Amino acid sequence: MSLDPLANKQQAWSALFTEPMSELVQRYTASVGFDRRLWRADIDGSLAHAEMLAAQGVIGAQDLADIRRGMAQIAEEIEQGRFEWKLELEDVHLNIEARLTALVGDAGKRLHTGRSRNDQVATDVRLWLRGEIDQLAPLLAGMQRALVDLAEPHAGTVMPGFTHLQVAQPVSFGHHLLAYVEMFARDAERLADVRKRVNVLPLGAAALAGTSYPLDRERVARTLGFDAVCQNSLDAVSDRDFAIEFSAWAAITMVHVSRLAEEIVLWMSQNFGFIDLADRYCTGSSIMPQKRNPDVAELARGKSARVLGHLTGFVTLMKGQPLAYNKDNQEDKEPLFDTVDTLAATLRIMAEMVSGIVVKPEALRRAAMRGYATATDLADHLVKKGLPFRDAHEAVAHAVKVALGRGVDLSELSLAELQAIEPRIGDDAFGVLTLEGSLNARNIVGGTAPAQVLAQVARHRARLG
Repeated sequence: MSLDPLANKQQAWSALFTEPMSELVQRYTASVGFDRRLWRADIDGSLAHAEMLAAQGVIGAQDLADIRRGMAQIAEEIEQGRFEWKLELEDVHLNIEARLTALVGDAGKRLHTGRSRNDQVATDVRLWLRGEIDQLAPLLAGMQRALVDLAEPHAGTVMPGFTHLQVAQPVSFGHHLLAYVEMFARDAERLADVRKRVNVLPLGAAALAGTSYPLDRERVARTLGFDAVCQNSLDAVSDRDFAIEFSAWAAITMVHVSRLAEEIVLWMSQNFGFIDLADRYCTGSSIMPQKRNPDVAELARGKSARVLGHLTGFVTLMKGQPLAYNKDNQEDKEPLFDTVDTLAATLRIMAEMVSGIVVKPEALRRAAMRGYATATDLADHLVKKGLPFRDAHEAVAHAVKVALGRGVDLSELSLAELQAIEPRIGDDAFGVLTLEGSLNARNIVGGTAPAQVLAQVARHRARLG
């Protein structure tokens, strides 16, 4: 029997042990079922490490050539689905190393010089996550563009603005949508900031104390596109702050998605009737033939709970760990992978769904008329005539009470009725009681006036490119 622990399919530490690992323990501790996803990052990191070892004279030029040749073949086998992943080799790293050794011999064994799986996996996860961040950023931009595209033609479409889900003041539908653009814009800024802390190289920390080999860590960082190297070897192998921070970013982003999804669910319901969704984003009922259910929006809302749960899991995973690396950290990958997958799929389908929304302006207008949405405008009108705001507020509250009693809008009360409440109300008050008048009056930066909405649309288009 070969003494090579990788060749005889034993663990890399088998020479120390007097009995093989039980099959139950193998299955319980193995991660290759999910961490094989890191294979590209593992190969890229290994090649950069090998090139540095050769440059430093730790391995020879022929070893480097053999490693490159072997890794190229392994990449091809994985891409073509011909690579045999072995449970007994535990993880992606040992599977690739074992295959490399089988292909190129001793050069494959020399590859692990100066590193440990502890710094290797930390490097792989950072490399993989950086690539995913770079793919999520355009999806965030696409979500924003879809909202901007829908907002622009509805810069002057009146809808009720709500507080406490009660009609508060008129706003434009475009203005309402742009509130979500602001949220996703902040998410994009946060994601770029998270990337900075992901993009730091742990490789060279080895197991926990660094290594006695003359490694050039900065060279590896440059090769792999990292901005810097981790400065403390203990922290380098045990840190998962970058994953927690990414998960926190994802949770915030999914909260924004969930809020938008909730509004879409409400707006599509018969009780609101503000919008319609394309059939391709709805499902039917197995028993009620009249139903069109907004399942995509509901699922997006529901999947936010999943991402929030992963954040809680990450923080809990790390809170009791002493330095340095612990096997607990194997549990970081599945929630991280699922967070990325869930967020990417959700952003993609939500952007498509928003692009297919059909707005119903008349329904929005009718809803804005129902809740005395221009009451504040009448109060502001009285303030401009010299009445203190608190007194104006009280006078308009009396006017709303009269209108409620008669079942009419404020604008439908006669001038005499209004003046009986507050004599300073004049004919010009009726101009501010219209929905359009209310919108146009708020012509300040950040306001809901159509001119301001269009200015914000232009700003976002310039920012998004």
